[in-house]
Amino acid sequence: MESSNYHVSVLLKESIDGLNIKEDGIYVDMTLGRAGHSKEILKRLSLKGRLIGIDQDEEALHYSQIELAKYGSQFTLVKSNFKDIDKDLKELGIDKVDGFLFDLGVSSPQFDEGYRGFSYRMDSKLDMRMDLNGSLTAYDIVNNYSLEQLIKIFKEYGEEKYSYSIAKNIVKSRENKKIETTFDLVEIIKKSKPEFELRKPGHPAKQVFQALRIEVNDELNVLKEALNKCLDLLNLNGRIAVITFHSLEDRIVKNIFKERTVVEGNRLNDYKMPSEEDLPKFKLINRKVIVASEEELELNHRAKSAKLRIIEKVR
Repeated sequence: MESSNYHVSVLLKESIDGLNIKEDGIYVDMTLGRAGHSKEILKRLSLKGRLIGIDQDEEALHYSQIELAKYGSQFTLVKSNFKDIDKDLKELGIDKVDGFLFDLGVSSPQFDEGYRGFSYRMDSKLDMRMDLNGSLTAYDIVNNYSLEQLIKIFKEYGEEKYSYSIAKNIVKSRENKKIETTFDLVEIIKKSKPEFELRKPGHPAKQVFQALRIEVNDELNVLKEALNKCLDLLNLNGRIAVITFHSLEDRIVKNIFKERTVVEGNRLNDYKMPSEEDLPKFKLINRKVIVASEEELELNHRAKSAKLRIIEKVR
């Protein structure tokens, strides 16, 4: 199995600057990947600082261990799902953290390694697990979910206009033969869309593959749980930077950040000034979402859909 470790980190400068790193602080890279962001964090830490890197992928952890050692020793890598961040930090004896970074894109190596089944451009077994020890795969979903379940995930997680016809053709196709590979699925998706849709720019399978990946890894629920835990684990003046790549994730981040930075009006007395206790504990660092610059887009087309939001604990 060929593995690739080339990955360009998106919004690298903006996210690292946004964390406002203190050299003796504790920082957690929640989506370690190939350590692109972690390297930059580690470079800014003194020997008193500490970096924790979280990932479910054994290959990513192995590669990052070697890569980060070139820049310092004050880091610890943990194989875990980031929704368990509270337990992981407790085991490391850490109560509070100065910054969390989330880069929610699938890392380039995972797309580029055909055998992982993330890519509609390479023929491989339908898999899509971030953690190869996980039990649910894209193959299981495509071959076992009911018509209604398939329509629901394609609609909700893929925002796919042709969810019904794609799901119907999947169910029909698997009656004769199991749907084994990414290209088997791509063929069914193409047959389920009208000709004018196939002529549009972009790959016709993109949204269905996104939906399957989200379902396999329970990504949206995991994100909500992890983000709320991280907000509770922040030190005063600590920050969280989150890079999202599709509207479903961005909406979750935007809504959770809004909940934590806005205080509902006092219904009993509109003229009463809010006390210190009533004031929000967090503030948004950027009200307007940060996107990639023209220069970055020229170098890395995957940055096109990236959005960065940053929040700080202020009291």
